[in-house]
Amino acid sequence: MTHETRPPAPAPAAATATTPATPAYPAQRILLGIVFMCLSGLLFPVMGGFAKILGADYSSLQVSWARAFGHIVFLLALFLPRYGLGILRTRRPGVQLLRSCMLFTSNLCHFFAITFIPIAKAAAISLTAPLIVALLAWPMLGERTTPGRVAALACGFLGVLIVIRPGSEVFHWASLLVLGSATCYAIYQILTRRIAGVDSPETSTVYSSVIGAFGMLLVLPFVWITPGSLFDIALFCGLGILGALGHWCVAKALGYAPANIVSPFQYFQLIGSVAVGWLFFRDWPDAGVWLGAAVIMAAGLWIGWSQTRKKPGA
Repeated sequence: MTHETRPPAPAPAAATATTPATPAYPAQRILLGIVFMCLSGLLFPVMGGFAKILGADYSSLQVSWARAFGHIVFLLALFLPRYGLGILRTRRPGVQLLRSCMLFTSNLCHFFAITFIPIAKAAAISLTAPLIVALLAWPMLGERTTPGRVAALACGFLGVLIVIRPGSEVFHWASLLVLGSATCYAIYQILTRRIAGVDSPETSTVYSSVIGAFGMLLVLPFVWITPGSLFDIALFCGLGILGALGHWCVAKALGYAPANIVSPFQYFQLIGSVAVGWLFFRDWPDAGVWLGAAVIMAAGLWIGWSQTRKKPGA
């Protein structure tokens, strides 16, 4: 563990939170960041499968609330005995609340969308999140870009059009919700990177679901349906646990390495989503989804590779 909840420990890293990535990130730390991001890419598809099952009988608002509330309950039970109430202390409350709002909006859009389209198709569109991170990393983090990366971004969004295929018979409006979800999630990651050296990953992970867990209490009575079986209750609980673990992994990854390096490794989610879609719902992506996903992944991986290649001479 290189991040502690005690504020003095990560202080030297604070300057890197708002400046371009530099060789201050040792290779072994970058590797750890990649491992954590890949792990998150395995946890999220299972969470999505649970949400799709529940979405057939329950409101997406209730499903999103359960994911956020379970997230906080699970993490507080896990972290409070070790860190105490100090885990709730943040130096950037405004940024933390904005992160939480972006994550809740992203989850709500995604959970609602996958009640209409296959998980694998939604996952392919969600692959744009790393591209959006790369696009926003320049104005928001000061991480420089190049004409080559701009061209790669254009190719990546061409891949999105291949997956969505607007104007064709396979187009579904819910695909646009997934694109909105990916945009909100990219902003969430950028904000996570900005506070990576200010608050610990544990603190950031707890705060990431505050808006969804408590803000939703205002509307929850109007959409609430009492779970009808122990199986449904288990799925609702699983949403929070899987989401909490996944976003803790994201927070750790973005604390170990720059956003534009580790973000492309979210592509592991496509593999997990295809597996979950087949095992749970017998859905298999068509050729257009595979082709579009390949274009998006190639663009994102090229951006990540070009950034890593530049580092020795930075």
